[in-house]
Amino acid sequence: MKEVSVIEYLFLAIGLIIGGAGCVAVLWPKVKKSYSKGYEDRKQKAEAEFESAEKESQRLISEAEKSAERRKRDALMEVREEVHKSRLELEKDVRERRLEIQRTERRLQQKDETVDKKMETLEKKDEALNRQIRDIEIRQADVEEILKKQLEKLESISGLTIDEAKQYLLSNIEDEVKHEAAILVKDIYDRAKEDGNRKAKEVLSTAIQKCAADHASEITVSVVALPSDEMKGRIIGREGRNIRTLETLTGIDLIIDDTPEAVILSGFDPIRREVARIALEKLIVDGRIHPARIEEMVEKAKKEVENTIREEGDRATFETGVHGLHPEVIRLLGRLKYRTSYGQNVLAHSIEVSHLAGLMAAELGEDITMAKRAGLLHDIGKSVDHEIEGSHVTIGADILKKYREGDEVMNAVLAHHGDVEATSIISVLVQAADSISAARPGARRETLETYVKRLQKLEEIANSFPEVEKSFAIQAGREVRIMVKPDQVTDDTMILVAREICKKIEAEMDYPGQIKVHIIRETRAVEYAK
Repeated sequence: MKEVSVIEYLFLAIGLIIGGAGCVAVLWPKVKKSYSKGYEDRKQKAEAEFESAEKESQRLISEAEKSAERRKRDALMEVREEVHKSRLELEKDVRERRLEIQRTERRLQQKDETVDKKMETLEKKDEALNRQIRDIEIRQADVEEILKKQLEKLESISGLTIDEAKQYLLSNIEDEVKHEAAILVKDIYDRAKEDGNRKAKEVLSTAIQKCAADHASEITVSVVALPSDEMKGRIIGREGRNIRTLETLTGIDLIIDDTPEAVILSGFDPIRREVARIALEKLIVDGRIHPARIEEMVEKAKKEVENTIREEGDRATFETGVHGLHPEVIRLLGRLKYRTSYGQNVLAHSIEVSHLAGLMAAELGEDITMAKRAGLLHDIGKSVDHEIEGSHVTIGADILKKYREGDEVMNAVLAHHGDVEATSIISVLVQAADSISAARPGARRETLETYVKRLQKLEEIANSFPEVEKSFAIQAGREVRIMVKPDQVTDDTMILVAREICKKIEAEMDYPGQIKVHIIRETRAVEYAK
């Protein structure tokens, strides 16, 4: 194929440009003429359309004005009609209210007239009543005068004044009422006592039969056996230094007398006395007795006693089946092993009360676990009552509150000596179990002086009543027999006197168990045949 040069391309382009320009020169007049004609046509057509649109808009405006005028007239008519209707309704309402007001006024006027008539009638009645009252007052004065004369006549006939007659009648009525009340109280009391005693005896006898607790009686002295009397001198030491050291460290008195081969440890704190006993026995076995060795043995004895306390607390909870106690409460329970009350070991007593309360709760269908728990903890305050001021009841309640025991257990502790009122059957069962454990034969001991004072107090309370002639405390203070004056106490009122004496004994004396009040009345008639 033949190649085209640049010059040829250039000439070709120039030719095309010249040809195009010629065509434009030839065609432009024609195009211009055609464009001018179309422009005139479009202009005329647009002017015609504009005129037509302007006429149409004038027509629409005119129609809109006419329509708005019609609507305005219609709205005015509707408003006028509504106003007219409202005015008619208002006038009607006003007329009705006026009629109602007129009717009300007529009713009020009628009522006023009626009230006036009634007032007139009442005034007339009031005047009549006043006349009747005046007549009655006159008659009453006449009656009082007649009554006064009759009373004066009665006083002269009977020889008694009005006050004396009243007192006589009241005394007769009082005697009759007392007699009837005494009979009623006696019947109710006898029936309740019979039923209650029978049921209580069944429950208590069943509980006591099932409980066979060991009895432990403690004393305030301990005796340590010696291998020979020579050991007494070694215990005393040079110038008494050994015995002084032992007494100072333990707080216990050592009594070394003529008793052969024995040393007596005396003290009211059982824990200190036990520490002293263990330490002294260890020193005797070891043979080396001097102040340093004594101090060492006393420390070992204290640890041994502390271990024993924990073991005894665990044993008590295991034996009674009471679980979930705080470790400090268990330790305080163990301390009760070395605490006595009237010679009775308090830990053994608490375990026995726990068993008895649980058995009685089982008989009555109550919570056995709660009864055992309350029975075991009822004397917990005695473990520290020599260290803290207050009664063992309040101390025990404070301890149990500190270690978050339940309200039922705390009430049993507070109520087992009657300091507060029992709020549950568990508290009553613990109180009964405590009395049974403390009052059974041989459970407690008391000194001769305390025993004599208790009997004297019992007879003194009985003799304080004016109806009592003589009284005798018997059965080691478990019973008091009272001779009453037969002219002041009847067979029916004997029960009332017995109840009053019982109340005073309960209020003024502290005693284990119960005291029987036995009243005896005797009337003798003596006559001689001649």
